[in-house]
Amino acid sequence: MIKKGDDKAMIDGDAEILFNHQVNHDTWLLGLKRSEPAVTMKPGQFVMIRVRSGMDPLLRRPFSVCAVEKDHFKVLYRRVGKGTEIMTQAKPGENFQVLGPLGEGFVLPEEERLPVLVGGGIGVAPLFFLARLLYRRNLEFMMGFRSAGDIIPFDELRLPNHRWSVSTDDGTAGHAGFVTDLLLLYLDKNRGLPLSLFACGPRPMLKKTAETAITYGIPCQVSLESAMACGFGVCQGCAVKTAPQESSAYHYVCRNGPVFPAEAIDWEAL
Repeated sequence: MIKKGDDKAMIDGDAEILFNHQVNHDTWLLGLKRSEPAVTMKPGQFVMIRVRSGMDPLLRRPFSVCAVEKDHFKVLYRRVGKGTEIMTQAKPGENFQVLGPLGEGFVLPEEERLPVLVGGGIGVAPLFFLARLLYRRNLEFMMGFRSAGDIIPFDELRLPNHRWSVSTDDGTAGHAGFVTDLLLLYLDKNRGLPLSLFACGPRPMLKKTAETAITYGIPCQVSLESAMACGFGVCQGCAVKTAPQESSAYHYVCRNGPVFPAEAIDWEAL
C-alpha cells in the first residue's frame, strides 16, 4: 500500500527477511526484500518496522537504512529491549511489516569538499550507507565504540576501502577515548582543507561534533536519533528545540530530519 506524505510516497507493506545474523555480541544485520526497488532509499532515511502482528509490542520501531542492494536493503540494529529481542529470533522467509523510506537524508557534499564521517555506536549505520554512495571519492570515516567487542566488522557492510579510524572508550582497540578526539586531531592537522562533516550517534557526541564544526567554520550535517511512534510527524513525540535563528520553535526528527544542519539545533536544550 502506498501512502502519500508531504512530498513523497511511503510504502507500507510486508518485506521478506533474506537474512538476519549476529555481527557482534548485541548487534544484528537484517536484510529485507520488498516488491518496489530498494534503490529509492537515500542515506540518512529510515524505516519503521512492526516486529510482529498484534498489540504487544504496539508501536513500530525506527531503524536507519545502512545499505541498499538492487533488490533489498539492510538494517543494522542492537538488541536493547523487547522489540529488538523479538527481531533477533526472526528467520529468513518470514516477513516484517515495513513503512518507509521516511525522513530527510543527507545532502551530498560539494565536489571540492572532502567528506568526513563521524559515527558513534549504532549511529554508524547511516554513515555506512553514505560511505558506500561516495565510494568514488576520498573520505575520512571515524567510528567510536564503547569497547573492542562493540566494533561492527566492516566487511559485513562491504565498506569501501577508504581511510577509517576507530576509537574505544575503554582503550581496548584503536584510539583510547572518544571519537570526537579523533575529529579534533584530524582537524588540527588539516587546517585550511575544505571539508564537510557528517555525524550520527549519541547526542553528547553530536553536540561536541556540532560545536567543533561551528568553531572551525565547517559545514556539518547531523542525524539525530529519537524514539518515534508514527514516523511522519503526526504524534509529535520526537520534537527537538531549534536554534534561535530558525523560523519555527521545534523541528520533528521524523518529518524535518532525521538529518539537520548542525546550526539548526539548540544543542543546549537537548
